[in-house]
Amino acid sequence: MDHPRRGSVLTVLAVLLASACAGSLELTPSDAPTVLSGHHLDHPNPALPGPHGVLTLYYGSGTDKNRAEYRDSVTIVTEPVDASKLVSLGGSAKSRNEYWGFPPDSFPINARVWYPDDPGPHPLVLVVHGNHNMRDFSDPGYDWLGELLASRGYILASVDMNFINGGIRGENDGRGWLMLKHLHAWRRFADDPENPFHGRVDMDNIGLIGHSRGGEAVALAAAFNRLTRYPDDASFEFDFGFDIRAVIAIAPVDGQYLPADQRAPVRDVNYLVFHGSHDGDVTSFHGLRQFNRVGFGGGGGATDFFKSAVYVYRANHGQWNTVWGAHDNGPRSPRILELDGLLPAEDQREFGRVFVSSFLDVTLRGDDRYRPIFRDHRVVGDWLPNTMYITRFMDSSFRPLADFEEDIDVTTGSAAGVALHGTDFSTWREGRLNLRSANRATTSSSQLNQALWLGWNNSYRGSDEAPPPAVFTFTLPEGLAGEWAVDGETTLEMHVGGLDDEPGPRKEPEEEEGDEEGDAEAEPEETEEEGGDQDPEDEEKPPLEFTVAAIDGDGDTARVSLTDYGALRRPLTIRVLRRRDLEDDRFANPWELILQHFSIPLSDFAGENPAFDPGTMRAVLLVFDRTEKGTVVVDDVGLARLHPGFRAARVPRR
Repeated sequence: MDHPRRGSVLTVLAVLLASACAGSLELTPSDAPTVLSGHHLDHPNPALPGPHGVLTLYYGSGTDKNRAEYRDSVTIVTEPVDASKLVSLGGSAKSRNEYWGFPPDSFPINARVWYPDDPGPHPLVLVVHGNHNMRDFSDPGYDWLGELLASRGYILASVDMNFINGGIRGENDGRGWLMLKHLHAWRRFADDPENPFHGRVDMDNIGLIGHSRGGEAVALAAAFNRLTRYPDDASFEFDFGFDIRAVIAIAPVDGQYLPADQRAPVRDVNYLVFHGSHDGDVTSFHGLRQFNRVGFGGGGGATDFFKSAVYVYRANHGQWNTVWGAHDNGPRSPRILELDGLLPAEDQREFGRVFVSSFLDVTLRGDDRYRPIFRDHRVVGDWLPNTMYITRFMDSSFRPLADFEEDIDVTTGSAAGVALHGTDFSTWREGRLNLRSANRATTSSSQLNQALWLGWNNSYRGSDEAPPPAVFTFTLPEGLAGEWAVDGETTLEMHVGGLDDEPGPRKEPEEEEGDEEGDAEAEPEETEEEGGDQDPEDEEKPPLEFTVAAIDGDGDTARVSLTDYGALRRPLTIRVLRRRDLEDDRFANPWELILQHFSIPLSDFAGENPAFDPGTMRAVLLVFDRTEKGTVVVDDVGLARLHPGFRAARVPRR
């Protein structure tokens, strides 16, 4: 597919491609790719207990009629708060108020706390559960995090919100607000000389962790933290402004509450989200939407903030909480859900220990030794359960060349003057990324994210002659590399995912359009839906691979293989329900399209060709020369700074 473009850009593109085809760029795979020196992280496993003894206590109302720990065992008595503007109990108000003994205008501030036997001060982390049977109390289910983090020098409070669990809807604004009211309580604890936490709490380094509805609630808390008034009723004032630096969402919902009828924006926090492929409750990775919405102050700056998303194959929803367990659909789960293939519960939580502990070390302690984990999980493969992972990453230094969000013009990028051009593709389009299914919290199946679809077949119909490979080019305007201070410490970033779609062979150039005989012989091009709905017993397809090339202002070119920087996976098969007919009826595909992060230092291109000058880079090419046919989805192509923490942790290239 060739599309015309403005003359100046077309001229530059023609010169660069002509240079490539003339021999500056070899369009066939190397027989022996260079192996760069590098190693896995040589640091202590953050999932191992730390040096501190662990102490525990409870704070709360001291009057709880159902929870002895919040009646008889509280060390610190807290005052109730009025959440009636945020939480409506609807028709269940009478029965719920009778059971709990308090209405929404008197919600308690209850939590169980694990903390180090050291005077500190220590970073403060709050964790909150999601929706569950309100009589099957959820807050004890994060003891595995409390014990670990307290031993490693954190204060962890597991917040009680069981009193808004059960059959009510649209209450996540209340959950987020309650998290901030807990921080109000902690500010008082820290300031009171008579309080056991006086002097122990580092209120300048706060992290929030939420699971399920709690995963959306912590993002809402981070958004509300910057506001002075409640978005849905401006007469209700906010007074927060806490130093929240880290937000972790575990299998979150998204859109259960919409502030001012919009999805909550979150800015300038570090954000981690993870989700299991075999989640039987939140059956799609809804946290990707929030991941995409997390924004930073501006591109090109220091890497102060970052965000990461991890998809954990065979993990479920409930095993992140020891109370919930494997029964994501309640007591009847063994009859409904396919439980045999799940990760063992302890393995699933071990993943959580590694990622939560290391994320907090980076974001609340500034220990950048663990930052590489979130860009490439393979650097700590020995610490993780034996399963498959897909990771996404972006930091605040990222500047997009093309994120495919800005308009409907497939020939223009996101940065001014960046031009896009595809040659010899069966599929070249931009479009929406979808989720596997819609969660009950929303009717939309969209990831709320646009991306680029590229499908190719490097064979001619009825001929053994090999055509040139399909090539997609991102052309940079002259001077952009200098303006962005591009150099060897810059990285080329992108997110890429594979599909099972395999377009049919190309027509040879001499074949005329509309040739009836030729059309009859053509193999139909598969769509995303057709190609992806593949039975797992089908013959395994070859791995997807392609070359990434860069061209500088003098036409000097260099290339690397994308898969030297991570695994480009075809879709991972998911079967959540025991009955396949119900599974096929409920879900559009037996897989979910999650894109993998790839980060290529421009110094690697210079290592392949010392003549290549990153400072004058004029084009990036995706050359589909390593797999004969296939389809990939590409997103967030851009440039970032190579963080110092990444230099010491490189997975060797093959």
